[in-house]
Amino acid sequence: MTTSSPLPQRRLGVLAIAFMIIAASAPLTAIAGGAPTGFAVSGLTGVPASYIVLAAVFAVFAFGYAAMARHIENAGAFYAYVARGLGRPMGVGTAVSAVVAYACMQIGIFAMFGFSIADWLSSRFGVTTQWWLWVLIGIVVVGALGLFRVDFSAKVIGVLVALEFLVVLVFDIIAITVAPEGYSLEPVNPASLFTPGVGVLLAFGVAAFMGFESAAIYANEAKDPRRTIARATFLAVIVIGVFYAISAWSLTVAYGQSNIVEQSGELGPGLLFAFLGEHAASILVDFANVLFITSLFAALMSFHNAVSRYFSELGREEVLPKAFGRLNRAGSPVVGSLTQSLLALLATIGFIIADTGDPLFPVLTMFTWLTNTGAFGLVLLMVLVAIAVIAFFRRDARGVGVWSRLIAPAISGLALAVVFVLVLMNFDLMLGQEESNATTFILPALIIVPGIAGVLYTLWLRRARPERYALIGAEMTPKTEVVGVDELG
Repeated sequence: MTTSSPLPQRRLGVLAIAFMIIAASAPLTAIAGGAPTGFAVSGLTGVPASYIVLAAVFAVFAFGYAAMARHIENAGAFYAYVARGLGRPMGVGTAVSAVVAYACMQIGIFAMFGFSIADWLSSRFGVTTQWWLWVLIGIVVVGALGLFRVDFSAKVIGVLVALEFLVVLVFDIIAITVAPEGYSLEPVNPASLFTPGVGVLLAFGVAAFMGFESAAIYANEAKDPRRTIARATFLAVIVIGVFYAISAWSLTVAYGQSNIVEQSGELGPGLLFAFLGEHAASILVDFANVLFITSLFAALMSFHNAVSRYFSELGREEVLPKAFGRLNRAGSPVVGSLTQSLLALLATIGFIIADTGDPLFPVLTMFTWLTNTGAFGLVLLMVLVAIAVIAFFRRDARGVGVWSRLIAPAISGLALAVVFVLVLMNFDLMLGQEESNATTFILPALIIVPGIAGVLYTLWLRRARPERYALIGAEMTPKTEVVGVDELG
């Protein structure tokens, strides 16, 4: 059986895909927003150490992930990997949960995007605007770029990410120069994480890395997918881990290890900008604020591309209507892109209606709820992928060494399962709740329930629509050859 959609052109190299991955984690947003939040909520100074530990876990995960990428050329990423390792029903369930998780991440970031623009215009120029106005404008712009050539989007994102790194590096240098309490390596010592508050610390740290696994989503657009995907993933993990650890440590140096927790609680995302305001020219502060906004925009683009390509794969394999699998002349998934834009629009309207009038409503509610839900979902998906890698190579080692096909995925899968449990146990704290309420359970259910529904739907397809069921998890080649049911289940 074949698919009729034209194949996208292979334009993306290692650096282009790595930029897309790093952009999803939004470097400036992670350091200016995520790190101070980690300090404040956990009450610990070990944020830099948490980045090092998580980078190590994700790097180990990447061995098995990259090994499987060499044998599966499919833009469905988690979807295709789990389908080939654990069977089609689990694959579709994973895809549905992945779509929800990525969509939650993107829509939540839209809230921070709108709030940041409105807040900067108000504080800098005295111009009052509604946060949701900028969200609506952002949805239109991101949706339009999603319809253009993906390499154009990659170039835009690449420039933004490079500028983000430059601003944070300038902050790092100034912080190290000031150093009111000198220098201490305790915040980067992994031993500092052996404390009851580590669950919250790791939970926020995971969100900073989200997107590193997205390289395989661009498998059909990569110049050499069997090498490019692996190299881009390792490059992104190393850069993110090292850069975040150094920059978070620089925050402790800038304010002093004894003051960083208190100052983070008082200033929050304004921590980095307040320091620059005292020790740098005002033009640099303005530049940093603008880049904070563009950092969010880069993340919006990356997650938008991820969701639209999941929709495309589900349509190509007829889990969703065929229209979702169609590509425009630029090779972009039109229906998937428009669908994600529509979802973002509907969710934003819902939060606009629910707005309590609190100036921080978009950050404390829309952003916090949705991004933490997305991070929770993506950790669960990585656990499933780690198991799928082991299952995939158990049937046929395909010349892959025991480290990449068994030991690395087993270690990372176990470590990620621990992180998943810690995130779930601390979900109320991640939402800023003093005690659990309905949202503590509803938000995780947004990830789990649709995934279960996807599994049940696929089991129905196997019985009622075997010809459509056979397409699930197939490779995208000029003339698709469907893998046998005995391999995919």
